[in-house]
Amino acid sequence: MSDNSHDQAHEDHTGPVKTPKQMLMLSFASFVIPVFIIIGLVYYVTSANKTAPGGDTERAVAERIQKVGTVEIRDANRPMKAGQEVYKAQCAACHDAGAAGAPKFADAGAWAPRIKMGYDALLNSALKGKNAMGAQGGGDYSDLEIGRAVVYLTASAGGKFKEPEEPAAEKK
Repeated sequence: MSDNSHDQAHEDHTGPVKTPKQMLMLSFASFVIPVFIIIGLVYYVTSANKTAPGGDTERAVAERIQKVGTVEIRDANRPMKAGQEVYKAQCAACHDAGAAGAPKFADAGAWAPRIKMGYDALLNSALKGKNAMGAQGGGDYSDLEIGRAVVYLTASAGGKFKEPEEPAAEKK
């Protein structure tokens, strides 16, 4: 064989990559393209469970179109609850156990500085909340009933506050 035919045979056996730059580009593409394919597949699989716009459930629609306010009907003529009854229902859970730093029922040492603050300050703390105690006003009991519970609770520790009375009905 002549040298010319040897060169021809040598060229026939080489691949599509002729330069180091082509080899680098081929290596880069063989890595990057599969990564993008995998990312695309993952996105496709995970997005399948999302609800399409406009495909809302009845509940979601009802929440969006609900009225701004609500009305709660209570019996204004129900008898006023006693302080002990309100205490047992609303206050005893924390004040019997001393939970979250609440002064315990009948603990004169813990209640003495609070009693010195006066009934109005204690009622205000009960209605609006203080420290870990949430606001008690606006719940199941009227402010007057919460006041009665304050008197009952402080009386157990030596307080001598007068129990608030029901306001007299206006005469017509």
